Amino acid sequence: MTRSARPRTAVPIGAVPVTALTTAARAATTRTGRRDPVRAAVAVLTACQAAAAVVVAVRLARGRTRLPPLSPVTGPRDGRPSPADGPGPGPSPAAGPGRGPRISVVVPARDEENRIGPCVSAALADPAVAEVVVVDDGSRDGTARLAAGLGAKVLAAPPLPAGWVGKQWALRHGTEAALGDVVVTLDADARPAPGLFGAVAAALDAYDLVTVGPRFVCDGIAEQALHSAFLATLVYRFGPIGPSSPPPPHRVVANGQCTAFRRTAMLAADGFTRVRGHLTDDVALARTLAADGWSVGFLDSGGLLEVDMHESAAEVWREWGRSLPLRDVTSPGRQAADLAVLWLTAALPPIRLVAGRPTRLDLALLAVRLLLAGALRGSYTRPGPGTLLSPLLDPLAAFRLTAATLRPVRTWRGRSYPAAAAGAVPGTAPAAAPGGPETAAGPEAGRPARKVTTGAGRSARPGRSATR
Repeated sequence: MTRSARPRTAVPIGAVPVTALTTAARAATTRTGRRDPVRAAVAVLTACQAAAAVVVAVRLARGRTRLPPLSPVTGPRDGRPSPADGPGPGPSPAAGPGRGPRISVVVPARDEENRIGPCVSAALADPAVAEVVVVDDGSRDGTARLAAGLGAKVLAAPPLPAGWVGKQWALRHGTEAALGDVVVTLDADARPAPGLFGAVAAALDAYDLVTVGPRFVCDGIAEQALHSAFLATLVYRFGPIGPSSPPPPHRVVANGQCTAFRRTAMLAADGFTRVRGHLTDDVALARTLAADGWSVGFLDSGGLLEVDMHESAAEVWREWGRSLPLRDVTSPGRQAADLAVLWLTAALPPIRLVAGRPTRLDLALLAVRLLLAGALRGSYTRPGPGTLLSPLLDPLAAFRLTAATLRPVRTWRGRSYPAAAAGAVPGTAPAAAPGGPETAAGPEAGRPARKVTTGAGRSARPGRSATR
């Protein structure tokens, strides 16, 4: 007799051990939980990078309509006295009939004995220049003696008052002492070519304030590569030099290595007093005056100006990286946005490339950056391979700007300065120096600046007829 087989019954799913299901669910949840946040983060990063790429593309596209470089201007705009003006080297404040404006060159200098000679000599040799005023800002070397020996008029700046940065203090006194109706300020490391001063004076027919972008002298591959990487950060944030349409005041940029304006208009606006506490003095001045209604031009020098700023890559890292964040002239929100654009479009692509995981957008951004590197070769007197290697240093440039934003340096030329005393961020609204020029600068500030007011009591835009 055979034993009958036990009937098989279907096992309901609910009879599966609860622990097994729970373990599987937890494993699935854990696996999913690990993937989704990463994918979400990558998707957000990609979207932010794409948005930043659009911003950069719009800014770079302005280069197609940018203004042409300056051309040398000589001859009819010559501001030096002719034989018919009579003997004597002293220029008169006004230009003669049919002649261009008298041009005074003002050079603020502190411990510049090793660099100021070529600057002063070139300015004195330009026939458009009526005088060169060197303002010695407490130099501890032979700066004043050298400048005087070359033929410049040397003015000793009074002791620096509290709340002032030395360069603005020197520029204010130099502008007051100048005799020309056009003032061109130069840094001591600038090397002007013949025709520069006539060109910037002619540009004041269209602008109230003109600053000029130079050709940079950078020796060595490392110095040029790092300098070019820093220079690219300016283009990514503000677009190419010489925009055809003016940006809003809070986005105006300028280069204080060469600045031109009408003397009476600057004294009326008391511009240097109003930006007295800013280390980023050039941009602070341009944005403050642009908010007042001044027309500000930032033009390509076209090779009429060279600047030898630094002697090594280490000095480029230390000095230029200190000032490029524009921390004391930019609101925190806009600073954060600018840094985000740099990290996403300039720093991230080469990092991913080195890691072997670039995206198609990264490769496109790298291609754009290489094109920009080629275009920036024209910004150097002797362009070398450093400019083309500069995209590899973009992560370092972004890091340096971020570090200088978080921990700003407030020292310059042996002086330490407190936080900016100028108050509101320049370019946000018209502002006046608290208490007027006498109160802000003290009794040593020289004669008070003259104010030009409208019927409503506001500072007026410098009129063409009133300043010529």
